[in-house]
Amino acid sequence: MHEQRQRADALRNADRIVRAAIAILGERGPEVSLEEIARHAGIGSATVYRRFGDRDGVIRAAFETYFAEEVEPLVVAARDAADPGEALAGVLTATVDTLAAHHGLLKAARQAGASTVDIAARFMGPLGTVLDRAQRAGQVRADLVARDLAAIVIMALATAHPADPAHQDPRRYLALLLSSLRPSGDELPAPSSARLLEPSPRRCPQV
Repeated sequence: MHEQRQRADALRNADRIVRAAIAILGERGPEVSLEEIARHAGIGSATVYRRFGDRDGVIRAAFETYFAEEVEPLVVAARDAADPGEALAGVLTATVDTLAAHHGLLKAARQAGASTVDIAARFMGPLGTVLDRAQRAGQVRADLVARDLAAIVIMALATAHPADPAHQDPRRYLALLLSSLRPSGDELPAPSSARLLEPSPRRCPQV
């Protein structure tokens, strides 16, 4: 019984730390220290180190939680939409909106190597299903691949900046990029054989 209570307390503490990290990193970005995250969570720094190893470990856990709760459900829901073309544009727009709104967390996650190939696969897997349905319906160009959609999100997010809290620039350039998805007689050059996101313990592509 005592061990069960200890495990429950440990899980609650871990969740408080992750929620605190999501909130404070979203507001202030990668400058935030582990000690500040601990204070925000109301938990001692030693407990945070013990549970997550270091600051990057906290950031990775925070980004993975954020992605699982805020981004992944958008993509999964799009798989079963009645209009795949509309669903494809909608999920890319919603993804850019939510990531732009948490740009501080996203920037910290990049520096901590949290945007991993595994997370990209969780994004592109169900998105590939939506893309396939939209292609079969003739709603988007036939030579698109799922990694193109991930690249579109990355390119749109590259225009996010603190002076644009309404995210007008990411929305504008995403709209331009989405217009390029329409069926076309022009053939796209072949992509490289390398993965769009290569595994790295510390870094990931810039957004």
